[in-house]
Amino acid sequence: MSRILVTGSADGLGRAAADSLLSAGHDVVVHARNRRRAAGLDALVDRGAHVVVGDFVERDAVRGVATELNDAEPLDAVIHNAGVWSGPAVMPVNIVAPYLLTALLRGPRRLVYLSSGSHFGGRPSLDGVDWRGESAGSYSDSKLFVTTLAAAVARLRPGVLSNAVDPGWVPTKMGGPGAPDDLELGHRTQEWLAAGDEPEALTTGGYWYHRQRQQPHRAVNDETFQDRLLEALAEETGTAL
Repeated sequence: MSRILVTGSADGLGRAAADSLLSAGHDVVVHARNRRRAAGLDALVDRGAHVVVGDFVERDAVRGVATELNDAEPLDAVIHNAGVWSGPAVMPVNIVAPYLLTALLRGPRRLVYLSSGSHFGGRPSLDGVDWRGESAGSYSDSKLFVTTLAAAVARLRPGVLSNAVDPGWVPTKMGGPGAPDDLELGHRTQEWLAAGDEPEALTTGGYWYHRQRQQPHRAVNDETFQDRLLEALAEETGTAL
């Protein structure tokens, strides 16, 4: 059994993934952005989950979560699920936080990043990106960036399985009650990539939708764009991958 961190697991797809992984016998670390949200995870804690708390809008909070996790038992996998749809937090939460956790956490050999079909509408440009969340950022851009991060990690860390997942447009708080996709299928692929032992689950550098490997935006596998993104994030955070 694996020790798996699921970020943004107070509700929605993150909670569903954490619940399912616990039921499968894994050692699960759940995450909430504040103590009030963490109290809603008591049912999972009662079943053995561990909790970390930190608001991913704040870089010091992300660093604090990484330090806490590095001082505990090593993680086998991370599902970078936390995300926001709109507002100033888009870039800090959707790309800066997963980048920092990837750079700071020691040990995980499987990394799963939540992408979106919206990443196809993202612009492969780093000009004027508001990494600090001082204005509203583009959700599509953030998902293009995090999908590119997943591909870059797969290239640069050959001992790590790094993949991105489009969970579909599912009826969560973010997706809305009218979302047409399957909520159950929306979390199964990331669980499979984080803990599965089938040959396809042991591959890297993929962009997945419902366990089917898809072709992402052409910029995702552009090594020049990958390097530029990593350089921008390293400069912005003071932390190199």
